[in-house]
Amino acid sequence: MPKSKLRAAVEILIALSTPAIATVQVQSVTPSPTAPQVIGTTIQWVVTATDSNVGPLTFQFDVAAPGGQMAMHKDFNVGTYASGTWTAQTFIWTPTGIEGAYQIKVVAKDFVSGETATTTVSFLVKPLVTGKQPVVAKTANPLVALFSAPACPAGSQMRVYFRDSKAKMVTLTPWAACHGSETMTFEIAGMHQSSYYEMFSETETGSKVTDGPMVSFKTGDLPANSPIPQFTVNIPPGPDTDTSDYMILEDLTLPGQSVGYPEVATDFSGQILWYYYPPTDEDLFTRPLADGILTIESGPAWNSASQQFQLLRYIDWAGNIVKETNTGAIQQQLLALGATDAQPCNAIPRPAPVGAGCLDDFDHDFIHSLPNGYNAVIADIEKIYPPGTQGDTSELPVDIIGNMIVVLDQNWQVKWYFDAFEHASGPPQLDINRPAVLGETCAVNQLGCPPGFLLGSGIAPLALDWLHGNSLYYWPAPQDGSRKGDIIWSARHQDWVMRVDYQDGTGTGNILWCMGLDGQWTFNNIDNDPWPWFSHQHDVGIASANGYLTLFDNGNTRLSELGGACVPNDCDSRGMVLELDESSMQVTPALSVDLGVYSTALGSAQLLDNENYFFLAGFVGNTDGYAIEILPTPGTITGTQVFNLEGTVAYRAWRMTSIYTPPAP
Repeated sequence: MPKSKLRAAVEILIALSTPAIATVQVQSVTPSPTAPQVIGTTIQWVVTATDSNVGPLTFQFDVAAPGGQMAMHKDFNVGTYASGTWTAQTFIWTPTGIEGAYQIKVVAKDFVSGETATTTVSFLVKPLVTGKQPVVAKTANPLVALFSAPACPAGSQMRVYFRDSKAKMVTLTPWAACHGSETMTFEIAGMHQSSYYEMFSETETGSKVTDGPMVSFKTGDLPANSPIPQFTVNIPPGPDTDTSDYMILEDLTLPGQSVGYPEVATDFSGQILWYYYPPTDEDLFTRPLADGILTIESGPAWNSASQQFQLLRYIDWAGNIVKETNTGAIQQQLLALGATDAQPCNAIPRPAPVGAGCLDDFDHDFIHSLPNGYNAVIADIEKIYPPGTQGDTSELPVDIIGNMIVVLDQNWQVKWYFDAFEHASGPPQLDINRPAVLGETCAVNQLGCPPGFLLGSGIAPLALDWLHGNSLYYWPAPQDGSRKGDIIWSARHQDWVMRVDYQDGTGTGNILWCMGLDGQWTFNNIDNDPWPWFSHQHDVGIASANGYLTLFDNGNTRLSELGGACVPNDCDSRGMVLELDESSMQVTPALSVDLGVYSTALGSAQLLDNENYFFLAGFVGNTDGYAIEILPTPGTITGTQVFNLEGTVAYRAWRMTSIYTPPAP
């Protein structure tokens, strides 16, 4: 179809779908490049609209694959206004699934007036494969390819086998159900730069597996103008190392670093197998999935005063954004559920009155392991308390930073929330008068802190960083059916791990217990450690293989309290594994190992397939990070390092058998 006729057809469709009396009207929906395009092409959509009200006008983008249901891809986010017209933020969409006619739905909404306008347009995507031979195509990431094979019969399944033509290291993608009449496309990731790879498809029909034709592909070079970190192997892998989990996925990009490194996956030698540069050099990788990763990223949202960690994104291995929401859209949903502490920070008068609370960013963790494909994310909340709260001596109202845990459904819409400020009533609930253990504070835009929107004239000069929640874990329902699943939550500045009454969305949100010094649990100190408890911990979870609690013990409070009197096992950060007896509320250490370095912040912990443990000491001397594997010593709570890879500062790290095999949640 000629471009002029296509544009006319789109304009007619828009006119038919917009009510004449609407105060919000979508004026144009323009893709670039225009249809049709082949699978893997990036399409940029520019949308304009008008609003007879004052706005601001927000835009949501939903996509339906051929024959599929509409799903949210980019939730309501504010547009820009000029000369009477609102323009949406550009919607960047890269179809990597099947060919056919996709439906793109645009919803423009004025949240002040409640008025909306909806428009749906069609976009034709063509297959990469036109004959009987598979095709391998480049993506924007030189280490990621698109492998596309001819259609396979419905009821069968296909995967792709690929290997380095020199090293012969074999990787398999996950199986994918055949479509019947449409082609099959896979993202191929986990490859070294400037290397030749051989790949072919395997199709399983019943008990029969059929190999497709072999094709070759050469990866590109890493970007010459972008910094790539250097790694040093301090302890190489040996006979006791878990060599099956040979890939190390690390989040290296942190705000405030002088060098903006990418997120990377490496092999044991530190050679890059995959990388991702976030659009703003500010993001947190929180959880890898089989086909991509969950991230918290910086970017424009509803509050123009800051872009810090305003976005939640799900990206695929090529770096394409699959789904996105933002603080503003989540705030509106929380307010509709009655969450009074989730006000927009820029809507609160200055100086902020006592009792005012607002959601200012997402922080630290975003997980995807809840039942029904639900997700949970930590959000930072600021709330104003009376002068003198938590011992503040400024004689002014105090800005205290707390947390929400927000549960989202498959379409990233809010289904449940926990507000720490609603439970500040004494143990086992949180006590607002129990300050951060080390008295941590935050100034406006301080590194490691939320933006501090409510600080300013008439408010105490420093906010009190009360909780600093930094990890979430979904604790599945017990097999006896006595209760449903709950959420385990780590609050770094309280030195506590807490269990929140979630019960798969029917819970009260109360805190069932606090684990740590001065909490409800006792520590079975079998090693007579002068400071057995963890402090300022990171990445708390339950290892599904043995039921033990794993965490990275940064040890800030321990070192602060012991000072120069620290002894071996107390001067450095520790890798900890704890056996839990919830009936007696007692923890017994299975592992409490000195990692040889002190990481003041960051870190992660993981049980490996061979029953070794992997720990990341992510912030050593403000410049270094260490990926360490520990072989436990039988009969003790210590162990031996059997692998140590030194690199740059890293937020989290995971060991994986391939990029398609994330660790068990």
